[in-house]
Amino acid sequence: MLRYFSTSFLTFALASAFLLPAVWAQARVPQINYRERTLPNGLRVYSAQEKSSPTVAIQVWYKVGSKDDPEGRSGFAHLFEHMMFKSSKNLRDEQMDRLTEDVGGFNNASTWDDFTNYYEVVPSNYLETLLWAEADRMGTLNVDEKNFKSERSVVEEEFRSRILAPPYGRLFYAIEKDSFAVHPYRRPGIGSIEELEASSLDDVRAFHSTYYRPDNATLVVVGDFDLNQLDTWVDKYFGRLPKQTKPLPRVTVKEPARTAERRVTEYAPNVPLPAVAISYLSPPVVADDAYALRVAESILSSGESSRLYQSLVYKQQIAQEAFANADLREDPGLFIFGAILASEKKPEDAERALLAELKRMQDAPVSAEELSKAINQLVTNQLRERETNDGKAFALARAAVLLGDARLVNKDIEKLQSVKAADIQRVMKRYFTDTNRVVITYLPDSMKSAQGKTGASGPRLSDASRARDAKGGDKR
Repeated sequence: MLRYFSTSFLTFALASAFLLPAVWAQARVPQINYRERTLPNGLRVYSAQEKSSPTVAIQVWYKVGSKDDPEGRSGFAHLFEHMMFKSSKNLRDEQMDRLTEDVGGFNNASTWDDFTNYYEVVPSNYLETLLWAEADRMGTLNVDEKNFKSERSVVEEEFRSRILAPPYGRLFYAIEKDSFAVHPYRRPGIGSIEELEASSLDDVRAFHSTYYRPDNATLVVVGDFDLNQLDTWVDKYFGRLPKQTKPLPRVTVKEPARTAERRVTEYAPNVPLPAVAISYLSPPVVADDAYALRVAESILSSGESSRLYQSLVYKQQIAQEAFANADLREDPGLFIFGAILASEKKPEDAERALLAELKRMQDAPVSAEELSKAINQLVTNQLRERETNDGKAFALARAAVLLGDARLVNKDIEKLQSVKAADIQRVMKRYFTDTNRVVITYLPDSMKSAQGKTGASGPRLSDASRARDAKGGDKR
C-alpha cells in the first residue's frame, strides 16, 4: 500500500527515475496491503485502507468479457455494460450518476476481452449508499424490452462512431478478425449491428442470468473506511443475494499455433493513406515472458525517442505514425506492429522497415539506456496510477480477476524491474517468427479495382472482431 508514500518522496523518486536509472530499477516499491474474504454466495471481497484522503473507491468486476459472448450474438458483454446503468428494483435509470456525480464523485464502466468492470469514487461517507446500489443492480437489474432496445441502439451508434466513421477504425477492427482463427477473441467486443438486431429479449436475459451473479463477481473497496463497518455493510447488502447452483460456463477453445505466414488485404472507404499491421500470437498475460514483452513494447513505441518513431517516421520518413502494442490477455493475445504510411510511400516499404526493426532486436541486445528508460516509464506509470484510490483498486482487481492471484499486485512492478536485455532478445526470437505472422495491408476502396481483389474486403457490420479503440469503451 502507498499509505506512507508521501508526495514529496514520490516527486523525488520520479525525478530520480531519469537521473539515476540503474538505482531506480532496483528501488523497493511500497506494497498494497489488502484483506480478502469470500461470502457464502461466492462473492470475493478485497479491501485496502488508505487514509490519505476522505474518499473511497468501489469497483465490481464480473468475470465476463467479449470472449464470452454467445456465438452469433457478439456484443452482449458490451451491451450489459450499458444496461447496468438502467433501472433495477430500487434504482431509476441513470441513478448511479446522481449517487456519485451529485456528491462530487464519478462512476463509469468498461468492457474488455476477459472481464467487465464497474467503478465509482465518492466521499467516504457515501460508501454505504454505493455498496447498496451495486448490490441492487447485481441482484435486481430490470432486463426488460425497454432497457434492452434503448441500450442496443446506443451500442449500435457507438459502432458507427468508433468503427465506421474514423478512417482507421476498421483497421484495428480487422486486426483481431484476421489474427485469430478459432478463439472467441476474433469476435467484436463492441458488437455487430446485425447480430444485435437479431437478438431477442430471451437471449439477453439468458446471458444476464448466466454471468451476473455473486460467484462470478469480485468487489474491491479502497480508501478511507472502517474495516468492521465495511464487513457489516457488505454482508447486509451483498450477503443476501442468493447463491447460484448453475455451473459457470468458461471458454475452453484453444487458438492453434500458427504454422505459416498469412497475408490479408483489407479495403475501407475514406482512408487517406494506406497502413500496414503485423500481428504475432503472444503468451497469456500471466506468463513470465509477458513482462519482457511489455518492456519491448515501450522500447519500440513509447514516445518520439522510440525505435519505431526514430526509424520509420523521423529518419526514413516512410510513415507518419508507427506503433507497437503488447495486447496481453487471459488466453494467448497479440503483439502488433503497425504503421500509417507517409504520402506516396508503399505498404511493402513500411512492412520491410517494421520487420527490420524487429530483426534488430533479435540480433543484438537493447542498450542499457533503452532498457532503463523503458522500465522507468512503465514503473512511473504504475506508481502514478497507484497514487489514487481508484488506481489502487484497479491494480488490485486486475491481479485478482485477470491474473487470477491478488498477491501479484505486489509483484508486478518488481517483475518489470527484473527484466534484462537478454530477456527481451530471447522473447523477440521466440515469438516473432516468420510462421507466427499475419500481415494486414489496409487500403482505400479506390485501390480495390486497380489492384484486384487480393484479400478480404473491408469489414462488414457483422465481421467477427472488435476495434482497438472499443476495448475499455465506457458507458458514455
